[in-house]
Amino acid sequence: MVRKQAGKPAVVGSNGDSVKKNSKRQPRKETASPVPTASGKSFLNNWVIVAFLLAGFCGWLHGLHIWAMFENDRHFSHLSSLERDLTFRTEMGLYYSYYKTMIEAPSAFNGMQQIVYDNITEYPSTINVLKRFNLYPELIIGTVYRAFDSFTKACKIKTMTCWKINRGDLPPINSCEGIGDPHYFYVNCIYAINSVMMSLVFLYGWYISGNSLWGGIICVAFYFFNHGEATRVMWTPPLRESYSFPFLILELLLVTYMIKCQKPDYYKHMSAICAAAFFFMLPWQFAQFALLTQSACVFALYMLEFIGSWKIMILIHAQIIALLANFVFQFGNEMLLTSFYASSLIAIYAIVKFEIYFDAQSFKCVPLTQGFAWLIGTFGLKKVIATALMTADDAHIWEILKSKFSDFNNFHTMLYTCAKEFDFLEIETVIKLCKTLLIPTMFVVTGTLAFKCLKETTEVPELDEEAIAHRSKPMADLVYTVLQMIAFTCMTILIMRLKLFMTPMMAITSALLANRQLFSFVGSRQRHSAMICVVIAMACVVGIGNLTHQWNIIGEFENWPHEQLLNFINENLPKTAVFAGAMPTMASIKLSCLRPIVNHPHYEDAGLRERTMKVYSMYSRRTLEQVRDTVEAMGVDYYVLEDSWCVRKTRDGCQMPEIWDIEEPENMGKRPACAVARANPKPWFEVVYKNDVYTVLKVKKKNKRKTN
Repeated sequence: MVRKQAGKPAVVGSNGDSVKKNSKRQPRKETASPVPTASGKSFLNNWVIVAFLLAGFCGWLHGLHIWAMFENDRHFSHLSSLERDLTFRTEMGLYYSYYKTMIEAPSAFNGMQQIVYDNITEYPSTINVLKRFNLYPELIIGTVYRAFDSFTKACKIKTMTCWKINRGDLPPINSCEGIGDPHYFYVNCIYAINSVMMSLVFLYGWYISGNSLWGGIICVAFYFFNHGEATRVMWTPPLRESYSFPFLILELLLVTYMIKCQKPDYYKHMSAICAAAFFFMLPWQFAQFALLTQSACVFALYMLEFIGSWKIMILIHAQIIALLANFVFQFGNEMLLTSFYASSLIAIYAIVKFEIYFDAQSFKCVPLTQGFAWLIGTFGLKKVIATALMTADDAHIWEILKSKFSDFNNFHTMLYTCAKEFDFLEIETVIKLCKTLLIPTMFVVTGTLAFKCLKETTEVPELDEEAIAHRSKPMADLVYTVLQMIAFTCMTILIMRLKLFMTPMMAITSALLANRQLFSFVGSRQRHSAMICVVIAMACVVGIGNLTHQWNIIGEFENWPHEQLLNFINENLPKTAVFAGAMPTMASIKLSCLRPIVNHPHYEDAGLRERTMKVYSMYSRRTLEQVRDTVEAMGVDYYVLEDSWCVRKTRDGCQMPEIWDIEEPENMGKRPACAVARANPKPWFEVVYKNDVYTVLKVKKKNKRKTN
């Protein structure tokens, strides 16, 4: 560790080393330093312009790519409004329903009131969905659509074309195509944001490669070659990550820029990082976990003395302000304050503030000491804050991790881990990324950077207090980039769904292959460029095949049984009828029928998890009378039973009755309630509608049966 020595003041030189002051001024020796001429500046500016133009082109190309796949997959342009609603399954339909609320309300203010005071989504409770579901994107896009629609109508601008579609044996439908259609407007806004994201990926690669265009080109190439493992925005546009992830790329770029600066401006850099982190967190609850890894990576740089307290405090202050701003904008969402992320920020802040004690001579292995202090502080504060606020909304996350490393399981963890997306990273994904040379490139870049850092580590001169605070080792920004990539990879190994963090970050990190500071040993710039061309050409062999496979995915959306169900509800059942059933179907009923529901797919809330468990008692081995009593107590009028949920299983132990056996082992061997209901639901339920997939059961109220 570096130490402050009394009587030996020092200042920091341009290279980060200290320069001792003498009491007498010495004559300064003038040296010839390269001064950029006007023509040199012009040349540099031209390359910056070229970089931004290429970034814009990559963004435009990505927008075309994801829209083409989205259209090819479901023939979206030829679907009716109801069919387009149905393409947004599970939580996507829930999110889109609030956009629909905003554009169909009498006024934007009235639409916001319906969102803030919503008594349909969790009947009979009234909830603030801006607090619960991170719905600011729908609020903003819905408001913009209202203004756009009013303007185009006032100016008599044609924004869509409509026609009648013949569906063969099915009834014909009306279909509209164009930016004026609400579905088109919504999806185009999402794809515009993700076009900007690709531009940011190019600029990020360009920047960390030492302003080399090859850096931007190679990271964009790797992103496209591994597109199916990097994003799912082309298949599931309304998901929260579609809005949030572009701001993560911006935030990562800003943090990298701040780390690279010799002495960053506190307010300017903090404000920029804070704004990006705020907009990253606002649309997505999971954003806090990504930022937790970021604060941990920057703290690792601090512990290893790559950066001083000045830079890490810029990040910590920015993230604390962004977190508190999100807490306010989400109407006091306690999950933000009780998160590991909030506890980690407080722990890091305290450690850095008290760094003088950690620098004391009595401490050995200071980075290890600080690391233990961070872990203990994070877990301890998390426990204290969660207990004080009496909230357990994120308890399921800890339970999921616990289930992966032990024999612990319960109903809620099984609903997650039985889904393929929440399993460990598949070896198949690793093989795919190896075939495109992305993972081999990561090993080369990481190994080269580690070797360079070890080779260039020298005895650090004595520094005063200010110099310690502003210290910055060479390549700190590159080390941060690799650490962030490793952190995202660890997350992905645990939960496969998180490969949308890992793969893009690997693609960005691949830009270091074009960094002359790292790979100067290759030889001249021409030889270095040739090496990059060879890598891209080799990656093309499989990468182009991956892209061709995506382009060849041709489908046409059709879900006639689901459409029949919704048409029956709209035409035959009361507007006030309350529904319960499988989470994905409930989202569709709320979106397309505007009927009250008691459960939905947003499973992150502790209360909602308990509600869903009660609703899913239909798939347990309880008696049908017990199930009826449970759903009746919730105020349910109709239960939508899906036969497949009773019998399907993704793997051993994942059939719904088997999941219930974990909670109620005393009922093992009994016939599931859903099987009884399929055969004869009377006298507890009455079949009012049935097709090949869905059965609508009317709940026979206990009080009415006694009266009769």
